[in-house]
Amino acid sequence: MFKLAHISDVHLGPLPDLSFRELASKRITGFVNWHRNRARHLFPGTLESLMDDIEKRDPDHLAITGDLVNLASSLEIQAVTEWLTEAGDPEDISVVPGNHDAYVPGAYEKTARAWFPFMRGDSGPAGWMKDHHCFPYIRVRGSVALIGCSTAVATPPFAASGYFGPRQARATVNLLRAAGEAGLFRVVMIHHPPIRGATSMHKRMIGIRRFAATISSGGAELVIHGHTHLNTVYWLRGHAAPVPVVGIASASQGPGGSKPVAAYNLFSIDGEPGAWRLTRERFALGADAKTVSLAETTQFHA
Repeated sequence: MFKLAHISDVHLGPLPDLSFRELASKRITGFVNWHRNRARHLFPGTLESLMDDIEKRDPDHLAITGDLVNLASSLEIQAVTEWLTEAGDPEDISVVPGNHDAYVPGAYEKTARAWFPFMRGDSGPAGWMKDHHCFPYIRVRGSVALIGCSTAVATPPFAASGYFGPRQARATVNLLRAAGEAGLFRVVMIHHPPIRGATSMHKRMIGIRRFAATISSGGAELVIHGHTHLNTVYWLRGHAAPVPVVGIASASQGPGGSKPVAAYNLFSIDGEPGAWRLTRERFALGADAKTVSLAETTQFHA
């Protein structure tokens, strides 16, 4: 049995001091939003409690589906790099970026360079690719294929949309088909929910229909995402059966906010092609903001 833990929207805090030059951009709106809203409900201690509980359950792998930073400043990117290194070996942690990781032009390239060891496929290059096309990537761990896709793009102020384009769609289909032919359980990691209506228009993923066609054509057993800070389950049409699309609350969300408290999913994957068994256990932060306990169990495949 393979156990996969999933967290998202880390939004590692606190927000560092930023220079006037760094704030003279879209970051100024995010800076104001942080101090008015996020700072009151996103707590570093919450993330620590979640990570401690994950460690106790000893998963085989950890997937992080984006928004590791807030405004993608250089200090934030460095802090996340150090946090990832402390969290575990790059071979055991797979990351895909979110819109906050590409908050302003140039940020995506910085985060991808800094976190590349956690986003490099098994057969990927040793260094950064000049054409920036490190997505999608594939990592095979036991009987599981982890396929990372990116929807991270810089957007104008008051927008948080993502983009899944034709090149990435074609490459993802090829990876999914190859993994299916190899008899692997395919997990697709993406930040934005690839579901129409799952979030507001200014936060949506552009290319939702394209992604649905990718899953239908290439085949998959599970899609995991973040972005909405909600615990959700949707479905997409797959090759042989509907594919669960599972979202998770922010890993730093403390109690008292409008969104659910911090949580993580622990997926147990067992079986074989045509007879996979997938169980999700969702563990959530308690009212004391310290303890973490089982909140829900779902059997997706019998």
